[in-house]
Amino acid sequence: MDEGVVDPLLLGQRVVAILETGLRTATYKLATLMALIDHCIENLPDASADMLQVPIPELARRVLEIYWRQVRPFDGHELRQSTQPRARILAAANDLRAAVVAGPSGLSLDVASLRAPTVYQKAIDEITLCLAQQPLYRLQRLPGAEVANCFLYDDSFLHDHVSRSTLRAHGDAIVLKPGVAHGLARLAGLLKPALEIMWVDDVRRMNNFLLGDRFRDVAGHLFGQERIALAVVREPFKDAFGPHCFYCGTHLPDDNPIDHVLPWSLVGIDGLANLVLACARCNGDKGGALPAVSIVGRVLERDRKVLERVAADIQWPTQHERVVAAARGVYQAQPAGVPTWSGFHQSVRLDISFPPWWARTG
Repeated sequence: MDEGVVDPLLLGQRVVAILETGLRTATYKLATLMALIDHCIENLPDASADMLQVPIPELARRVLEIYWRQVRPFDGHELRQSTQPRARILAAANDLRAAVVAGPSGLSLDVASLRAPTVYQKAIDEITLCLAQQPLYRLQRLPGAEVANCFLYDDSFLHDHVSRSTLRAHGDAIVLKPGVAHGLARLAGLLKPALEIMWVDDVRRMNNFLLGDRFRDVAGHLFGQERIALAVVREPFKDAFGPHCFYCGTHLPDDNPIDHVLPWSLVGIDGLANLVLACARCNGDKGGALPAVSIVGRVLERDRKVLERVAADIQWPTQHERVVAAARGVYQAQPAGVPTWSGFHQSVRLDISFPPWWARTG
């Protein structure tokens, strides 16, 4: 691959090919790649051919966030996601869960990190080292290959026994090659669903009680929006903003949906800054579509003091800056003029020419 602008289609083909042909003894490679994609979206370089430094502890936080809810029991079973005797990342997530066991079932990782900061930092340290020794080192290696095909990042300093001191000597980071960050961000809508399919297949293969049972919603447990108790947001939002659909203004019933403005399937951000009250009609029509830029602007213009007050009351993060960064990355990675959802049965072509919320990020 040239050291210039990366062809996103070729990049996507190479990523999928190496995952399909490589050995996966755990879901860690999938989690690492998913975390990489999310990091690229939220930290998108200005120029499409730029490199991007990715701190491994930041990847560790994102990987922990993925597994944070997946480690809860599924139909009374603890799902195996590794064939190894000790699944280090899952163990770290479970240790943190045990430290905040008194909290509500929908407790976010942000709140858990505040409740048990020492255990949280220990988990990040352990996952950082595990990522460097396993998935980051092996992600670009095919079975039997003596050297890696380093088309994503240079992994020459990584190996099965790499130490924390070696990582620190390399800035605790990997550096994505020119154009890779933009390529991964642009492909997020295609790669993330593919990774989820592989993930569910791996979990079914590693858990005998799931074999032959295609009716259990494993995908919903691992990746579904229902995995978080969004209902706790409903009444505080109605008190703060009124019982009306954010999109069309209609009066809402008691059990109306809570919608992720930036689609959950694309960025997976549950912060209050990305949530709105919606009617069933708008929620169903929007689905996983990318909203019009103007809608994101309206969401981010809500009173942040009100959001912070709600956040404090229900112990839920707002993640405003993260939503801004993710929106910027998502829209900049899109081809000009793609359709975006602007309301029930309505769409507009993408226009990212200096929206006010965007300009504030510079």
